[in-house]
Amino acid sequence: MTEVREFRHTEFCMGTVFRFVGRTTLPEKTVDSILTEAMQILHEADSIFSLYKPDSPLSKLARGETSVSQCPDVVSQVWDECEAWSKITNGFFSAFTPQHTFDPSGLVKTRAADEAARFLESMGITDFAMNAGGDIRLSRNIETGFAKRIGLSKPVTIASEEAGVLTVVDLNDTQFHAVATSGSAERGLHIWNPKHGAEFQADVAQVTVVAQDLVTADVWATALFAAGDQAIALLDKHNLQEPAVKIEALIVGLTGELSSSQGFMELLKPV
Repeated sequence: MTEVREFRHTEFCMGTVFRFVGRTTLPEKTVDSILTEAMQILHEADSIFSLYKPDSPLSKLARGETSVSQCPDVVSQVWDECEAWSKITNGFFSAFTPQHTFDPSGLVKTRAADEAARFLESMGITDFAMNAGGDIRLSRNIETGFAKRIGLSKPVTIASEEAGVLTVVDLNDTQFHAVATSGSAERGLHIWNPKHGAEFQADVAQVTVVAQDLVTADVWATALFAAGDQAIALLDKHNLQEPAVKIEALIVGLTGELSSSQGFMELLKPV
């Protein structure tokens, strides 16, 4: 009988932490080699898109020293993806800062993380969970049961006495494989409303989105946070128009009140 072993890996990249935990029958050295190659995907994305690295293509683009066409092809691809997401979210997702700098860092993080996860799957590691800076992506073949329950944190800093689990979503027997949260608890007010042009203002404290893939979950979490009190109406409209890519969301208001999409409550489990 082939032995099933647990593996764990932590990678620091893009100013955050990526954690991989799973089970596999592959030899330990093989797993280590696969993980090393997968992590290169994260670091390559960081080397291209980081605005904190002065020599990165995106930093040069921000300073007007180059053009999109002169950057690596992936920059143009991400630019187009950001424009597409802006249309899908009715303009509430934007890859441009209030200063008109192209900054797709949020999309790039989950895009690279999902690519790394798909690489693991392609190499035969098919039962794992990935935490990409707080956003969760489950492998397609993860065993059903308790492993597909994900805790959602309260919208307070981890240093707060009130920190803890807000609720638990259960993705067993669902189409969903990803959970992403946007809010101001850990990073402060860093999301702005592109429609209002108002920098770093918020009508809600936290938005958690459950979706079929990580990029969709993260983009919509950002967009719904920016939409604030219009979030539920925006989400319901999307689900009505695009039932094949349905998403669910939980929104925590500034005073702690909760609101959600119609199907989100069906995913909740007692803490």
